[in-house]
Amino acid sequence: MTGGSSTVIPGEDRSWMRRALARARRGWGRTSPNPMVGAVVVKNGVEIGAGYHRKAGTPHAEVNALNAAGKEARGATLYVTLEPCCTQGRTPPCTDAIIEAGVSRVVIGCLDTNPRHRGAALPILRSAGMDVVSGVLEDACRQLNEAFFWWIRTGRPFVALKLAMTLDGKIATPAGQSKWITGANARSRVQRLRQWADAIMVGGETVRLDDPQLTVRQPAGWPCQPHPFVWTSRELPAEARVRRSAGGPVTSAKPVSQHEWLDFLRNLGSRDMTALLLEGGGELAAAALKARIVNRVDLFVAPKILGGRDSRPVVGGAPPNSLSEAVALLKMTTRRVGNDLLISGYCENVYRTD
Repeated sequence: MTGGSSTVIPGEDRSWMRRALARARRGWGRTSPNPMVGAVVVKNGVEIGAGYHRKAGTPHAEVNALNAAGKEARGATLYVTLEPCCTQGRTPPCTDAIIEAGVSRVVIGCLDTNPRHRGAALPILRSAGMDVVSGVLEDACRQLNEAFFWWIRTGRPFVALKLAMTLDGKIATPAGQSKWITGANARSRVQRLRQWADAIMVGGETVRLDDPQLTVRQPAGWPCQPHPFVWTSRELPAEARVRRSAGGPVTSAKPVSQHEWLDFLRNLGSRDMTALLLEGGGELAAAALKARIVNRVDLFVAPKILGGRDSRPVVGGAPPNSLSEAVALLKMTTRRVGNDLLISGYCENVYRTD
């Protein structure tokens, strides 16, 4: 944490930053290619204004919070989950609005990851006489926008691999029957992942057997549907539901090597897609993991044992030669989702350029 003297104890700073994070999450899945940001204005221990970034091209969280506070913002403390912008973009610099509002203190969750802007707002605000503190709940603030930060650094979307399996590592019978491995709560969680994603990809076999729509269905009428991709070199069935639900062309692509995957991802990144969700099946999962392009794995485990040597495994592909080829996961978390478990972790061997 950096900054000058403070009249608010760190515990209060953490508490108000949690409020700002809760505001930021209201923009879940709606702000891309911008980050989710929340802000709260506090005076004499009372919230007098709050806001969040709703959509790219609209006012930022700080401006919305300061507008809600009005003239009372003068002399108040502004809590914001991400370092305020200090350059002209689709909207004016937030640092100008903060200075004009006359707040006396700014508490920042995490700094901008863009090297051109990182930390630039702090001296601007301090030169205007404000006490500035940064790094409050930094890990939580960074994790909320991990896809945006990865995209800014690499020009490629953050890749999340969603898997669902039985306790013995199966995803379907030999004939391909897979509905339903996990329960309703886990499937609702997957809907939230689809909200987060700019693009979603499944294997061609998944389309032919499960006939998914690849859309956000919860809540109804979701305005930011992910762009569908099918990992296949074969023609898709004319009657496939994904053709109808996409509302536009469905892109087929089958990158295999790391070079092909990186070209594919850079193309998505150039189209302002910051997050790609890989959602089955086993051969797609194997190809992506082998190419080392998966950032995070979200593995749902159902309390079931399917059995059968020919039942389909959660990750397919050619057999490894040794255990050294296993993909290690870091920063693991485990939680209950209904009757299922959700295990999440970050791939240790992910290809990085930063």
